[in-house]
Amino acid sequence: MSLQSTLENNVKALDCKHFINGQYLTSQSEKTFHNINPATQEVLGQVCEGGKEEIDLAVGAARRALNGTWKKMTSNDRINVIRRIGDIILERKDELARLESLDTGKPYWLSSTIDIPRAAYNFHFFADYLRGLGTEAYQTDDVAINYSVRRPVGVVGLINPWNLPLLLLTWKLAPCLAAGNTAVIKPAELTPMTATLLGEICRDAGVPDGVVNIVHGFGPDSAGSALTEHPDVDAISFTGETTTGKVIMSAAAKSLKKLSYELGGKNPNIIFADSDLDEVIETTVKSSFINQGEVCLCGSRIYVERTVYEEFLQKFVAKTKQLVVGDPFDPKTKVGALIGEEHYERVTSFIQLAKEEGGQILAGGKRPEGLDKGYFLEPTIITGLDRNCRVVREEIFGPVVTVIPFDLEEEVIAQANDTHYGLSASIWTNDLRRAHRVAGQIEAGIVWVNTWFLRDLRTPFGGMKQSGIGREGGMHSFEFYSELTNICIKL
Repeated sequence: MSLQSTLENNVKALDCKHFINGQYLTSQSEKTFHNINPATQEVLGQVCEGGKEEIDLAVGAARRALNGTWKKMTSNDRINVIRRIGDIILERKDELARLESLDTGKPYWLSSTIDIPRAAYNFHFFADYLRGLGTEAYQTDDVAINYSVRRPVGVVGLINPWNLPLLLLTWKLAPCLAAGNTAVIKPAELTPMTATLLGEICRDAGVPDGVVNIVHGFGPDSAGSALTEHPDVDAISFTGETTTGKVIMSAAAKSLKKLSYELGGKNPNIIFADSDLDEVIETTVKSSFINQGEVCLCGSRIYVERTVYEEFLQKFVAKTKQLVVGDPFDPKTKVGALIGEEHYERVTSFIQLAKEEGGQILAGGKRPEGLDKGYFLEPTIITGLDRNCRVVREEIFGPVVTVIPFDLEEEVIAQANDTHYGLSASIWTNDLRRAHRVAGQIEAGIVWVNTWFLRDLRTPFGGMKQSGIGREGGMHSFEFYSELTNICIKL
């Protein structure tokens, strides 16, 4: 069966309108743009292109809703609504997973087992977390009592990436709503469909009109810049590329908006000789190539202790060549399509650069045979590059990794930290003391030992250096999405 016929038998795409004040609306300018399927390069549908007019409408609706029914809801009622959003996502899991795979090109098994269930869990988790949320109280001898009360930040702009569209959107929206805020969402223009459907899901769950608003569009001179510059938006939460984060920071500075950023990464994967190499290989294939390598947490810089370097490479290359690249709706597919033409050209340009810098391509590096359409690329392993090469230093955000040998612990720590990113790292060793010693010296917001992508949503999530500002997860999310007032009572 051809790729196209497989897609036709599985899904029906959406035309995407804005969702403002509980209603789906077209743009006042009547502008639209094409939503392209990255696996077939065919048009899935039309997306309304929003701008200042739509952002003004959405922010106005969010401001009114902030002080309306939403504010008057008890925390228990709000918890029930937020949990219901998660329930409906699970009820519509298959539909959402199909739309996600159409939009992103990722395998359907990945959308249906990771993206959509985790999106539902984000709402369930933060609803449950809200039940036990408290604040501080202090007594100063018999002089005074101080206690803190928590209130919403206000209207929050949520700007989301295209790699994990619904998962990362709900990671922001769930705590935003739990804290009592209202939201204006600007989805990635490349992946608009599940965000569009989320508006209907929120309405069906009992979210009052105006609490959740969605405006489609682009960044500069479009919905994105209108949202970040809007004087009545109190905070911006952004996940995406570091350069865009700098632009948003400049725009937000005019009104001193509160900011939360999760940006890029060039994450080290450090493999010591005493680790279980078979376990290492199994996980490293995932941490390198899952979701086409389009994950900010992927371990794209692999450092291997020299005594096991050749053995690692042999096993790693063999496993990587077994990965099936192709139709997102074929159960055998492990690697789908990259998100679009511009990104595909960027990723493949790094492979060409690696060759020019003296690198050896041990696996991949080209379009798979038989796939003439779609933005498909074989998982790529590169060796022989110096630590100062651009391919080693810059975020590629695709199925491309470099492998470099090391001799000394101090040497690999220095190389791992030699980057302006600091999002995550993985360390593989069975030496307990070394595990603690090395983990404590890695400059990253998240360090995994003998694992990767194992998440507890109570823990802090975020990056150092140019990988982000602030932390999300558990109490850390509520710290961003709420404001504290200290009240001092003289006794």
